[in-house]
Amino acid sequence: MTEQQIVDRLKELLIIKSWTPYRLSKESGVPTSSINNIFQLKCYPTIPTLTRICKAFDITLSEFFAFEEVPLREANLDLEDQKVINRYNSLSAKKKELFKTYLDGLSVNKR
Repeated sequence: MTEQQIVDRLKELLIIKSWTPYRLSKESGVPTSSINNIFQLKCYPTIPTLTRICKAFDITLSEFFAFEEVPLREANLDLEDQKVINRYNSLSAKKKELFKTYLDGLSVNKR
C-alpha cells in the first residue's frame, strides 16, 4: 500500500462525511499539522494515528484498508446521495424536522 492510496482513501472518507482536514483533526485528536503532513505526503501515518482517524470516521482499520468497499456508504447510493444523508445525520433534531417538512413540501403534487 502506498502513501498515495492512504491519502486517496482519507480524501474519499472526508468527502463522504463532508469534513475538512481540520474537522478530521478535531474529531480524531490528531494534530492538524500531522493531518496536513499526511495529505502533503510528507509523512506516512502510523497505525496508532490511523486507528484514531478510523475511530473518528466510526470505521475499523480493516474497513479503512478494504479498498474494494466504501465504508460509511450504502451500496445502492451514489456519492452525492450519501453526502446528503451524512449531512442530515449531523443535524440537530429540530433541524431534521425542518428538513423533513421542506422535503414534504417539495414532494407535494401540485395540480
